[in-house]
Amino acid sequence: MGIAFPTMKASVIEVLLVLLVTGILSNKEVAKKIKRPKFAVPQINCDIKAGKIINPEFMVKCPAGCQDPRYHVYGTGVYASYSSVCGAAVHSGVLDNSGGKILVRKVAGQSGYKGSYANGVQSLSLPRWRESFIISESKPQKGVTYPSTLTYSSSKNPAAQAGEATKAYEKPSISGTTAQPVTLTQAQAISVAEATHRATPKPLAASVTSSPRGMGETDVWKPGLVLLDSGFVPKQELSTQSSEPASQGDPNCKVDLSFLIDGSTSIGKRRFRVQKQFLADVVQALDVGPAGPLVGVVQYGDNPATQFNLKTHVNSQDLKAAIEKITQRGGLSNVGRAISFVTKNFFSKANGNRGGAPNVAVVVVDGWPTDKVEEVSRVARESGINVFFITVEGAAESEKQYVPEPNFASKAVCRTNGFYTFNVQSWLSLHKTVQPLVKRICDTDRLACSKTCLNSADIGFVIDGSSSVGTSNFRTVLQFVANLSKEFEISDTDTRIGAVQYTYEQRLEFGFDKYSSKNDILSAIRRVGYWSGGTSTGAAIQYALEQLFKKSKPNKRKLMILITDGRSYDDVRIPAMAAYQKGVITYAIGIAWAAQDELEVIATHPARDHAFFVDEFDNLYKFVPRIIQSICTEFNSQPRN
Repeated sequence: MGIAFPTMKASVIEVLLVLLVTGILSNKEVAKKIKRPKFAVPQINCDIKAGKIINPEFMVKCPAGCQDPRYHVYGTGVYASYSSVCGAAVHSGVLDNSGGKILVRKVAGQSGYKGSYANGVQSLSLPRWRESFIISESKPQKGVTYPSTLTYSSSKNPAAQAGEATKAYEKPSISGTTAQPVTLTQAQAISVAEATHRATPKPLAASVTSSPRGMGETDVWKPGLVLLDSGFVPKQELSTQSSEPASQGDPNCKVDLSFLIDGSTSIGKRRFRVQKQFLADVVQALDVGPAGPLVGVVQYGDNPATQFNLKTHVNSQDLKAAIEKITQRGGLSNVGRAISFVTKNFFSKANGNRGGAPNVAVVVVDGWPTDKVEEVSRVARESGINVFFITVEGAAESEKQYVPEPNFASKAVCRTNGFYTFNVQSWLSLHKTVQPLVKRICDTDRLACSKTCLNSADIGFVIDGSSSVGTSNFRTVLQFVANLSKEFEISDTDTRIGAVQYTYEQRLEFGFDKYSSKNDILSAIRRVGYWSGGTSTGAAIQYALEQLFKKSKPNKRKLMILITDGRSYDDVRIPAMAAYQKGVITYAIGIAWAAQDELEVIATHPARDHAFFVDEFDNLYKFVPRIIQSICTEFNSQPRN
């Protein structure tokens, strides 16, 4: 019996080993049978916006062709959830236009989404939005489960027919009992805050297992999460955001507009309210926004005061609310003082003036002003301000003896052709002026006062590069050209600069359409190389007419500034006459050995305003203010009718 025990023990061990191996193999077979199916990445269309998808983090597959500009993108790096998911992916460089898989993560809303052009996609700027998202390559993180089916904020599939929007909405009952149908009209009447609340998903804490990162993570987006220290929009602002981005304004009516409203005692409280309603109606019709018209208000009585400037309110709704709060100041009707105030103070960069947009001042007057407006209006016009006058219940013939300037409106406006003036017989009919006024304000091509002496010309410099000038003096001439150019507002829509250098021959240094910024123009002037040779001024004028001014824009004043240090080897009379016939205003600047009689032939009549003689090259800089003054005086002396 003692010998049998080891044998039995070995048998038991063998049996246990067999069972263990069998179990391991069996578990492997089971594991093979219950292997998880491969994760299917949901596919979306190019037009799907991130805000439509409730999931806080998800992977999607984008189709090809999402580079199309109709799929709007807002922001750079961090995108507003109003953006196309796939469009943003192309803009960020994660995808190209052939499509592919991406990883999307929601983050908090921001203020000041910056637009930029990248990878064939132009993203737009947006003042603020309640939710953002970021995009990265589709590399799943360990331990994170991504949804194979996306949850959309609408109960309808994104592919649902648009016509189904007319069906009744089901409004949840607060008590959990029978839901009441809500018609489309009623749904639209629901407050913005309530609509936003319903469109926003519930906090993730309601379902712990739904968070792919777990409750310990703080960088998963949650509704109401506010990053105050990162410049994000405060919670109370987020809750009032509409489901569409704020209007960027009508780009076809990009003007900076000041309303000068009558707050004098004589207008009375009732008519003051009518005036405010008129103002609110105009603001509503204008479609105010950063890319369109901007509006500020100045109220005048004894003295003017800014109610709000151009950048205080950047949409029509906020403006209307601000207008409603304006209270009457009282006092006299000092319109002239108000126009002077607006000219000196209102249209500044600090107050939101954009520089490239026409400046417009609409003056509303009850009856007539108690001070003079002619001189201050002239200064306003020469400052580029388009003054409109709306005279309500103007002076009757028997009352004109009491008016400081009987024809004040025609003396104030940019043109005396009726475009800038409205005569309204009664305050009760003022509302009829809304649409005509808006149409004229937005007709920027006819806003004549926007064209000043500094922003409305094509200026061609014709520069003598002959041997008598010399290298050092030629650089002095170029500095003179640069100093003159600095005085003008240069862009492709404002003043443009071109240059020709000549000796016996001629050379186009750069044309009007070559450079469209002041810095580029100044750099181009510095790069001009000295040529050296003879002096054929007549041929140079003819060359400039054919190669430079032939490409001038029809609505531009054409100015030729010719600089020479000697008498021409050829005749200048015929080319000078040709310049006059083509509408080119010629300024002739002669230095040292230049012939005074020849300068007067070249220059536009009267020669005393267009021909200048400088005794030395080093004194050229002294003539910059005189030439600019001559250019502006001539411009401002043009008839206004």
